[in-house]
Amino acid sequence: MRTVFGLCCFLLLTTIAKAGDEIYQLGPDSMRQEGVPQGAVTEHVWKSEVFPGTIRRYWVYVPKQYDGSTPAAVMVFQDGHAYVSEDGQFRVPVVLDNLIHRGELPVMVAIFIDPGHKKEMLPEKPGWRPQPENRSFEYDTLSDQYARFLLEEILPEVGKTYRLTDDPNQRGIGGISSGGICAWTVAWERPDAFRKVLSHVGSFTNIRGGHVYHALIRKTKPKPIRVFLQDGSGDLDNEHGNWPLANQEMAAALKFAKYDYQFVYGEGAHNGIHGGAILPDSLRWLWRTEESAADVAPESATKP
Repeated sequence: MRTVFGLCCFLLLTTIAKAGDEIYQLGPDSMRQEGVPQGAVTEHVWKSEVFPGTIRRYWVYVPKQYDGSTPAAVMVFQDGHAYVSEDGQFRVPVVLDNLIHRGELPVMVAIFIDPGHKKEMLPEKPGWRPQPENRSFEYDTLSDQYARFLLEEILPEVGKTYRLTDDPNQRGIGGISSGGICAWTVAWERPDAFRKVLSHVGSFTNIRGGHVYHALIRKTKPKPIRVFLQDGSGDLDNEHGNWPLANQEMAAALKFAKYDYQFVYGEGAHNGIHGGAILPDSLRWLWRTEESAADVAPESATKP
Protein backbone atom coordinates (compact mmCIF):
# COMPACT_ATOMS: atom_id res chain seq x y z
CA MET A 1 0.00 0.00 0.00
CA ARG A 2 3.02 2.30 0.36
CA THR A 3 3.42 2.06 -3.43
CA VAL A 4 -0.27 2.85 -3.96
CA PHE A 5 -0.01 5.85 -1.66
CA GLY A 6 3.11 7.14 -3.37
CA LEU A 7 1.50 6.88 -6.79
CA CYS A 8 -1.67 8.70 -5.76
CA CYS A 9 0.17 11.45 -3.91
CA PHE A 10 2.56 11.95 -6.81
CA LEU A 11 -0.25 12.07 -9.36
CA LEU A 12 -2.23 14.57 -7.33
CA LEU A 13 0.23 17.40 -7.00
CA THR A 14 2.55 16.74 -9.92
CA THR A 15 -0.15 16.61 -12.59
CA ILE A 16 0.44 19.71 -14.69
CA ALA A 17 -2.09 21.64 -16.72
CA LYS A 18 -3.24 19.78 -19.81
CA ALA A 19 -5.40 20.59 -22.79
CA GLY A 20 -8.74 21.75 -21.41
CA ASP A 21 -7.35 23.37 -18.26
CA GLU A 22 -6.57 26.63 -20.03
CA ILE A 23 -10.27 27.54 -20.19
CA TYR A 24 -10.46 27.85 -16.40
CA GLN A 25 -9.36 31.12 -14.84
CA LEU A 26 -9.67 32.49 -11.32
CA GLY A 27 -12.27 35.23 -11.01
CA PRO A 28 -12.47 38.32 -8.81
CA ASP A 29 -13.87 36.35 -5.86
CA SER A 30 -10.51 34.57 -5.68
CA MET A 31 -8.54 37.84 -5.62
CA ARG A 32 -7.90 40.28 -2.82
CA GLN A 33 -10.47 43.08 -2.98
CA GLU A 34 -10.04 46.58 -1.61
CA GLY A 35 -12.05 47.20 1.54
CA VAL A 36 -12.63 43.52 2.36
CA PRO A 37 -11.55 42.62 5.91
CA GLN A 38 -8.95 39.87 6.03
CA GLY A 39 -9.28 36.92 8.36
CA ALA A 40 -6.40 35.48 10.33
CA VAL A 41 -4.69 32.15 9.59
CA THR A 42 -2.65 30.37 12.26
CA GLU A 43 -0.53 27.22 11.90
CA HIS A 44 -0.54 24.36 14.42
CA VAL A 45 0.92 20.88 14.92
CA TRP A 46 -0.98 17.82 16.07
CA LYS A 47 0.07 14.35 17.24
CA SER A 48 -2.89 12.02 16.82
CA GLU A 49 -4.10 9.18 18.99
CA VAL A 50 -6.81 8.10 16.54
CA PHE A 51 -4.00 7.65 13.98
CA PRO A 52 -1.25 6.51 16.38
CA GLY A 53 2.32 7.49 15.62
CA THR A 54 1.41 10.32 13.23
CA ILE A 55 2.16 14.03 13.35
CA ARG A 56 0.71 16.70 11.06
CA ARG A 57 0.23 20.38 10.46
CA TYR A 58 -3.11 22.09 10.41
CA TRP A 59 -4.18 25.68 9.90
CA VAL A 60 -7.16 27.60 11.31
CA TYR A 61 -8.79 30.47 9.43
CA VAL A 62 -10.93 32.86 11.45
CA PRO A 63 -12.78 35.67 9.63
CA LYS A 64 -12.58 39.24 10.84
CA GLN A 65 -16.33 39.13 11.52
CA TYR A 66 -16.00 36.41 14.16
CA ASP A 67 -16.62 37.84 17.64
CA GLY A 68 -17.44 34.71 19.64
CA SER A 69 -20.96 35.85 20.43
CA THR A 70 -22.46 32.89 18.56
CA PRO A 71 -20.99 29.57 17.41
CA ALA A 72 -19.32 29.78 14.00
CA ALA A 73 -20.02 27.51 11.07
CA VAL A 74 -17.19 25.09 10.24
CA MET A 75 -15.55 23.98 6.98
CA VAL A 76 -12.78 21.37 7.00
CA PHE A 77 -10.37 20.84 4.09
CA GLN A 78 -8.13 17.80 3.60
CA ASP A 79 -4.64 18.35 2.13
CA GLY A 80 -4.79 21.61 4.02
CA HIS A 81 -1.64 23.23 2.65
CA ALA A 82 -3.07 23.06 -0.90
CA TYR A 83 -6.25 24.90 0.11
CA VAL A 84 -4.87 27.43 2.59
CA SER A 85 -2.27 28.92 0.24
CA GLU A 86 -3.13 32.39 -1.06
CA ASP A 87 -1.23 31.89 -4.31
CA GLY A 88 -2.32 28.32 -5.10
CA GLN A 89 -5.13 26.87 -7.17
CA PHE A 90 -7.87 27.32 -4.52
CA ARG A 91 -6.99 30.33 -2.31
CA VAL A 92 -9.68 29.48 0.20
CA PRO A 93 -8.91 32.22 2.77
CA VAL A 94 -9.23 34.89 0.07
CA VAL A 95 -12.49 33.40 -1.22
CA LEU A 96 -13.91 33.15 2.30
CA ASP A 97 -12.97 36.75 3.08
CA ASN A 98 -14.83 37.97 -0.01
CA LEU A 99 -17.93 35.81 0.37
CA ILE A 100 -18.33 36.29 4.12
CA HIS A 101 -17.91 40.05 3.68
CA ARG A 102 -20.84 40.11 1.24
CA GLY A 103 -23.00 37.87 3.41
CA GLU A 104 -22.93 35.04 0.87
CA LEU A 105 -21.49 32.66 3.47
CA PRO A 106 -22.07 32.56 7.21
CA VAL A 107 -19.33 33.56 9.61
CA MET A 108 -17.18 30.47 9.28
CA VAL A 109 -14.06 29.00 10.84
CA ALA A 110 -12.12 26.91 8.31
CA ILE A 111 -9.72 24.16 9.34
CA PHE A 112 -7.10 22.99 6.84
CA ILE A 113 -5.54 19.65 7.80
CA ASP A 114 -2.58 17.90 6.22
CA PRO A 115 -2.24 14.10 6.23
CA GLY A 116 -0.15 12.45 8.89
CA HIS A 117 3.59 11.86 8.72
CA LYS A 118 4.97 8.81 10.49
CA LYS A 119 7.85 10.69 12.04
CA GLU A 120 8.77 12.17 15.41
CA MET A 121 9.17 15.60 13.81
CA LEU A 122 7.52 17.27 10.84
CA PRO A 123 9.38 18.07 7.63
CA GLU A 124 10.68 21.62 7.57
CA LYS A 125 8.05 22.78 5.09
CA PRO A 126 4.50 21.61 4.38
CA GLY A 127 3.89 20.02 1.01
CA TRP A 128 4.24 16.79 -0.89
CA ARG A 129 7.95 16.06 -0.55
CA PRO A 130 8.64 14.20 1.56
CA GLN A 131 5.34 12.41 1.12
CA PRO A 132 2.96 12.25 4.10
CA GLU A 133 3.06 8.46 4.52
CA ASN A 134 -0.37 8.06 6.10
CA ARG A 135 -2.34 9.96 3.46
CA SER A 136 -3.86 7.05 1.55
CA PHE A 137 -4.72 5.12 4.70
CA GLU A 138 -6.46 8.13 6.23
CA TYR A 139 -8.25 9.35 3.11
CA ASP A 140 -9.03 6.27 0.99
CA THR A 141 -10.09 3.86 3.74
CA LEU A 142 -13.83 3.31 4.03
CA SER A 143 -14.39 3.60 7.78
CA ASP A 144 -15.35 6.09 10.48
CA GLN A 145 -11.74 6.56 11.63
CA TYR A 146 -11.13 9.93 9.97
CA ALA A 147 -14.51 11.19 11.20
CA ARG A 148 -13.50 10.17 14.72
CA PHE A 149 -10.18 11.96 14.28
CA LEU A 150 -12.07 15.17 13.50
CA LEU A 151 -14.74 14.79 16.16
CA GLU A 152 -12.57 13.48 18.98
CA GLU A 153 -9.38 15.45 18.36
CA ILE A 154 -9.32 18.36 15.92
CA LEU A 155 -12.69 20.01 16.50
CA PRO A 156 -12.40 19.84 20.31
CA GLU A 157 -8.87 21.28 20.11
CA VAL A 158 -9.91 24.20 17.89
CA GLY A 159 -13.02 24.57 20.03
CA LYS A 160 -10.84 25.44 23.03
CA THR A 161 -10.12 28.78 21.36
CA TYR A 162 -13.17 29.44 19.16
CA ARG A 163 -16.87 28.75 19.54
CA LEU A 164 -17.73 26.19 16.87
CA THR A 165 -21.19 25.00 15.98
CA ASP A 166 -22.27 21.42 16.63
CA ASP A 167 -25.12 21.78 14.11
CA PRO A 168 -24.36 19.23 11.34
CA ASN A 169 -26.13 21.45 8.79
CA GLN A 170 -23.53 24.14 9.53
CA ARG A 171 -20.53 21.84 9.12
CA GLY A 172 -18.92 21.18 5.74
CA ILE A 173 -15.94 19.16 4.59
CA GLY A 174 -14.02 19.10 1.31
CA GLY A 175 -10.94 17.85 -0.43
CA ILE A 176 -9.21 17.00 -3.68
CA SER A 177 -8.60 13.52 -5.11
CA SER A 178 -8.31 11.12 -2.15
CA GLY A 179 -9.26 14.08 0.03
CA GLY A 180 -12.53 14.28 -1.90
CA ILE A 181 -13.55 10.69 -1.20
CA CYS A 182 -12.46 11.25 2.40
CA ALA A 183 -14.88 14.17 2.67
CA TRP A 184 -17.71 11.96 1.39
CA THR A 185 -16.76 9.13 3.77
CA VAL A 186 -16.87 11.45 6.78
CA ALA A 187 -20.39 12.63 5.94
CA TRP A 188 -21.54 9.14 4.92
CA GLU A 189 -20.34 7.68 8.23
CA ARG A 190 -21.39 10.63 10.41
CA PRO A 191 -24.25 12.62 8.86
CA ASP A 192 -25.13 13.56 12.42
CA ALA A 193 -21.94 15.64 12.43
CA PHE A 194 -21.26 16.74 8.79
CA ARG A 195 -23.84 17.32 6.06
CA LYS A 196 -22.04 19.35 3.40
CA VAL A 197 -19.48 17.73 1.06
CA LEU A 198 -17.21 19.35 -1.55
CA SER A 199 -15.21 16.98 -3.77
CA HIS A 200 -12.66 18.04 -6.39
CA VAL A 201 -11.59 15.27 -8.81
CA GLY A 202 -12.62 12.81 -6.10
CA SER A 203 -11.00 9.36 -6.07
CA PHE A 204 -14.16 7.24 -6.08
CA THR A 205 -12.07 4.42 -7.49
CA ASN A 206 -10.60 1.18 -6.22
CA ILE A 207 -7.58 2.49 -4.30
CA ARG A 208 -8.96 1.04 -1.06
CA GLY A 209 -12.46 0.03 -2.13
CA GLY A 210 -14.03 3.42 -2.84
CA HIS A 211 -15.49 2.21 -6.14
CA VAL A 212 -18.39 0.65 -4.20
CA TYR A 213 -19.90 3.96 -3.11
CA HIS A 214 -22.18 4.47 -6.10
CA ALA A 215 -23.72 1.03 -5.48
CA LEU A 216 -24.08 1.68 -1.74
CA ILE A 217 -25.79 5.01 -2.40
CA ARG A 218 -28.40 3.30 -4.57
CA LYS A 219 -29.14 0.60 -1.98
CA THR A 220 -29.09 2.72 1.18
CA LYS A 221 -31.80 4.99 2.52
CA PRO A 222 -30.74 8.55 1.58
CA LYS A 223 -28.75 10.39 4.19
CA PRO A 224 -29.19 14.15 4.83
CA ILE A 225 -26.05 15.15 2.91
CA ARG A 226 -25.64 17.96 0.36
CA VAL A 227 -22.92 17.17 -2.20
CA PHE A 228 -20.95 19.18 -4.75
CA LEU A 229 -18.81 17.11 -7.17
CA GLN A 230 -16.33 18.45 -9.73
CA ASP A 231 -14.38 16.45 -12.28
CA GLY A 232 -13.00 16.71 -15.82
CA SER A 233 -12.83 14.53 -18.89
CA GLY A 234 -9.02 14.65 -18.73
CA ASP A 235 -8.87 13.10 -15.27
CA LEU A 236 -6.94 9.90 -14.45
CA ASP A 237 -7.39 6.46 -15.97
CA ASN A 238 -5.13 3.84 -14.37
CA GLU A 239 -5.08 0.51 -12.53
CA HIS A 240 -7.26 1.93 -9.74
CA GLY A 241 -10.04 2.96 -12.12
CA ASN A 242 -11.26 5.73 -14.38
CA TRP A 243 -11.87 8.95 -12.44
CA PRO A 244 -14.29 10.59 -14.93
CA LEU A 245 -16.45 7.46 -15.09
CA ALA A 246 -16.34 7.01 -11.31
CA ASN A 247 -17.50 10.58 -10.70
CA GLN A 248 -20.26 10.21 -13.28
CA GLU A 249 -21.37 7.00 -11.53
CA MET A 250 -21.44 8.88 -8.24
CA ALA A 251 -23.52 11.70 -9.73
CA ALA A 252 -25.95 9.23 -11.32
CA ALA A 253 -26.35 7.38 -8.03
CA LEU A 254 -26.94 10.63 -6.13
CA LYS A 255 -29.59 11.56 -8.66
CA PHE A 256 -31.25 8.14 -8.39
CA ALA A 257 -31.32 8.36 -4.60
CA LYS A 258 -32.66 11.94 -4.75
CA TYR A 259 -29.78 13.63 -2.95
CA ASP A 260 -29.32 17.39 -2.98
CA TYR A 261 -26.29 17.50 -5.28
CA GLN A 262 -24.52 19.27 -8.12
CA PHE A 263 -22.03 17.74 -10.54
CA VAL A 264 -19.82 20.07 -12.56
CA TYR A 265 -18.10 18.09 -15.31
CA GLY A 266 -15.53 19.91 -17.38
CA GLU A 267 -12.49 19.28 -19.55
CA GLY A 268 -9.60 19.50 -17.12
CA ALA A 269 -7.08 17.04 -15.70
CA HIS A 270 -6.34 15.71 -12.20
CA ASN A 271 -5.57 18.99 -10.49
CA GLY A 272 -7.26 21.94 -8.81
CA ILE A 273 -7.39 24.34 -11.75
CA HIS A 274 -11.06 23.81 -12.61
CA GLY A 275 -12.12 23.29 -9.00
CA GLY A 276 -10.34 26.48 -7.95
CA ALA A 277 -11.94 28.51 -10.73
CA ILE A 278 -15.45 27.51 -9.63
CA LEU A 279 -14.75 27.40 -5.89
CA PRO A 280 -16.68 30.60 -5.06
CA ASP A 281 -19.78 29.33 -6.88
CA SER A 282 -19.31 25.89 -5.35
CA LEU A 283 -19.26 27.30 -1.83
CA ARG A 284 -22.23 29.58 -2.52
CA TRP A 285 -24.23 26.57 -3.73
CA LEU A 286 -23.11 24.29 -0.91
CA TRP A 287 -23.92 26.83 1.80
CA ARG A 288 -27.02 28.32 0.18
CA THR A 289 -30.21 28.95 2.07
CA GLU A 290 -33.51 28.06 0.49
CA GLU A 291 -34.13 31.74 -0.22
CA SER A 292 -30.94 32.02 -2.26
CA ALA A 293 -31.11 28.65 -4.05
CA ALA A 294 -32.17 30.05 -7.43
CA ASP A 295 -29.24 32.45 -7.55
CA VAL A 296 -26.24 30.24 -6.85
CA ALA A 297 -26.22 27.21 -9.15
CA PRO A 298 -22.94 27.28 -11.15
CA GLU A 299 -23.55 27.84 -14.85
CA SER A 300 -21.43 24.82 -15.77
CA ALA A 301 -23.26 22.44 -13.45
CA THR A 302 -24.57 19.28 -15.04
CA LYS A 303 -26.80 16.52 -13.82
CA PRO A 304 -26.73 13.22 -15.71
